[in-house]
Amino acid sequence: MSETAQLRINGKTYELPVSVGTEGEQAIDITKLRSETGLITLDNGYGNTGSCRSEITFLNGEKGILRHRGYAIEELAGRSSFLELAYLLIYGELPTRDQRDEFIDDVTRHTLIHENLRHVFQGFPLKSHPMAILSSMVCSLSAFYQDEYNALEPEHVDITIRRLIAKIPTIAAFAYKKSVGQPFVYPDNSLTYTSNLLHMLFSVPCEPYEVDSAQARALDQLLILHADHEQNCSTSTVRLVGSSRANLYAAISAAIAALWGPLHGGANQAVLEMLHDIHRGGGNTDQYVEKAKDKDSGYRLMGFGHRVYKNFDPRATIIKKTCDEVLRKLGRTDPLLDIARKLEETVLGDSYFADRQLYPNVDFYSGILYRALGIPTDMFTVMFAIGRLPGWIAQWREMMTAPDTRIGRPRQIYTGPAARAFVPIDER
Repeated sequence: MSETAQLRINGKTYELPVSVGTEGEQAIDITKLRSETGLITLDNGYGNTGSCRSEITFLNGEKGILRHRGYAIEELAGRSSFLELAYLLIYGELPTRDQRDEFIDDVTRHTLIHENLRHVFQGFPLKSHPMAILSSMVCSLSAFYQDEYNALEPEHVDITIRRLIAKIPTIAAFAYKKSVGQPFVYPDNSLTYTSNLLHMLFSVPCEPYEVDSAQARALDQLLILHADHEQNCSTSTVRLVGSSRANLYAAISAAIAALWGPLHGGANQAVLEMLHDIHRGGGNTDQYVEKAKDKDSGYRLMGFGHRVYKNFDPRATIIKKTCDEVLRKLGRTDPLLDIARKLEETVLGDSYFADRQLYPNVDFYSGILYRALGIPTDMFTVMFAIGRLPGWIAQWREMMTAPDTRIGRPRQIYTGPAARAFVPIDER
């Protein structure tokens, strides 16, 4: 017999079913709460509300566990490629060799964007933030493929998935080139996914450019580590927008806008801005650590601690190793990277942060690694969006095929004025 929870109110008792996940997570099902009791729940930020059942990602913040479709992030980051992981997230199983090769080939053949979109790029001001361009251009894709974006037609969905994964690096690179006044570089389909992205970002028509394979692999791993992270703000946005049966381009465009916020995808950019501030202030990391420990200062170190992970961020453990390897190989001298290393060493050796479980998170190391790879700060969140794209797609696809999906419509508790009479303008 399944467990139930009891709610007692106004002398009546109501039985609420308890739903249990495969990892033992439990939730009180309040689907019929309002119809049976007239009550709703109030949960600002939805921190205690499960909006769906999902088979995609399992996250245990207390134990530092992150798994996609049952596979540990440590194994996926070390043994798979980004496109292989994308296939796993979207279709539920690791691909066979033939499935993987076919998927990669399909994606590769769709890297070009419609030539008329170049004119849309030209309409943006020179210094437009790449995230503004990215969100706008992804939504614009729905105007160019309007005969093949029916959210309920499997063939339309599959071609849209491949187009999005293929074209978003091209759009991202064009957005960057637009912001720095350089000519667009077209994709090279002889290159791997991340090598092609680096090629479009950093090559110019007037001289040769050779992609460093170690840097391409480091970028591939960064994308893997950002691929999905359960029902975060941008993922919930995909589900909410998609629940109206908006096409996938529109849902992803909305997710990109949500990711842009500094409390979400902008966190690694905030890390670099913090390092800039420390550098401008003389580079004394101890001074800023002590400031962060003073509760009256209101100052906090960016890139430490996590809303979900209360022990350690498993993605940070992985990317720290890659970050150290890339920095050692590059041998690059950069005062901000030196400050980051000093800050990391100081924080990890200070019991104040250990007691409060404020360890370096993935945003701390990803910001440093993006910097080392030569990716400008304004592009950090764009790179995050490229990595998160397969997770967004997988969540949208799962929602669209779930039998219990209905349009998202949260309730509220009204706290405004009670009913009152209209006052004519001459009497106000």
